[in-house]
Amino acid sequence: MIVGVDTGNTVGIACISLKGELLLSGHMKNADLGWIVSSVNSAGTPIMVATDKKVAGASVRKVSASLGAKVFTPPADLTIDAKKKVASICNIINPHERDAYAAAMKAYDAYLNKLNQAARLAAEKHADSDSIMAKVLLKYSIDEAISNRKSGRR
Repeated sequence: MIVGVDTGNTVGIACISLKGELLLSGHMKNADLGWIVSSVNSAGTPIMVATDKKVAGASVRKVSASLGAKVFTPPADLTIDAKKKVASICNIINPHERDAYAAAMKAYDAYLNKLNQAARLAAEKHADSDSIMAKVLLKYSIDEAISNRKSGRR
């Protein structure tokens, strides 16, 4: 799954499936890393941690490292209007959860074509589409993910 994180005095999190479905959203004032990790892990296996900022802060990198997930940053900071528009789809009102959800959806949208292609090819090969899509997010090619191998290239 993709995890959006909004760090600060109040932490917001949003977890979405690799099919773009909201699995969990929540927020907590003065949340510690343990709360974030246990909340996220209760929703599934994190593959990617996303932020709404162009440059991931230390807190986001720490969450990512604790979850063993890669970091996604958008090409530019997400605007409040863009975050409100995305969050209106799921009726997320809390601003911290909204920002986290928008970050997760931005990451999802960045990989959407590749995820759809991976899901289609996995179905053709009778392979587990969730596993294949997760590997694609981890920089495996679709062929490598389906054959369960990784080339030496970066």
